[in-house]
Amino acid sequence: MDHTADVELIEKRESFRGWFRLNTYRLRHRLFAGGWGKPIQREVLERGHAVAALPYDPALDKVVLIEQFRVGAYLGGDPAWLVEAVAGIVEPDETPEDVARREAIEEADCRLTDLAFVGKHYVSPGGTSEHCHVFIGRCDSAGLGGVHGLADEGEDIRVFVVPFAEAKRMREDGQILAGPAVIALLWLELHRDELRRRWR
Repeated sequence: MDHTADVELIEKRESFRGWFRLNTYRLRHRLFAGGWGKPIQREVLERGHAVAALPYDPALDKVVLIEQFRVGAYLGGDPAWLVEAVAGIVEPDETPEDVARREAIEEADCRLTDLAFVGKHYVSPGGTSEHCHVFIGRCDSAGLGGVHGLADEGEDIRVFVVPFAEAKRMREDGQILAGPAVIALLWLELHRDELRRRWR
């Protein structure tokens, strides 16, 4: 559904450019009661769109997880090293599926042979335009582990493999706080039996 006629963009300006970009918008939009609201100003973090993939070995019923330092978690008062799914930003001319496969290799030295689409969600739509496609990726988990990532991007990523039941317990116990990993695991909990039948 196209809602562009329901929003009037008055002004856009770049307020900051660094690791991320911050744009300031003045706009107004139609009201549920009818008519137009007053102009509002919103700062929006712009960094592109993301893809996350949770590697899953259906033969061994194991999940591949990664752990890395996250400044947002550190500043938020939680443990600074988060357990996550592999993830990355979509580059020009890439599909979400391309990114899932690329990031699995870069971050976990893991090849995804099939992908199951979990869904698309906005990360925090009140303050950023970023949305994330989430997948479960079929893999062979034998021999996976160690430390990976791109040194020129400052990545220091620990890879580890756990049985599905342990990954589920980690989610339930609050040891997994990264949204895409939580979403992927919840989906896998619902669709695991069907996925194992399909991928065998």
